[in-house]
Amino acid sequence: MIYANIWLTVKDPANVDEIRELLREQCRLSKQEPGCERFEVYHSKNDPKTFLLVERWQDQASLDAHRLATAYTTVYQPKVLPKVDRVAHPCELVDG
Repeated sequence: MIYANIWLTVKDPANVDEIRELLREQCRLSKQEPGCERFEVYHSKNDPKTFLLVERWQDQASLDAHRLATAYTTVYQPKVLPKVDRVAHPCELVDG
């Protein structure tokens, strides 16, 4: 299982609404991909420029395929990434 949490901070506050809609579309498309077990987009109530992507992929191959799929190549990479600062946190689940 691959867990990824990605913090995005929109560089220009004027782009927040656009980024929110792009991430909504990316989420919708990503959920349809093989191996995607969870893909959620959160928008901070404390800082409107901040978003959190919470992803769970079946395996590394699924995540690698995601990076070649429509959601990543036509939405995230060309339209979102240029307008945000990105901090990725690959994670492991601490199960109790």
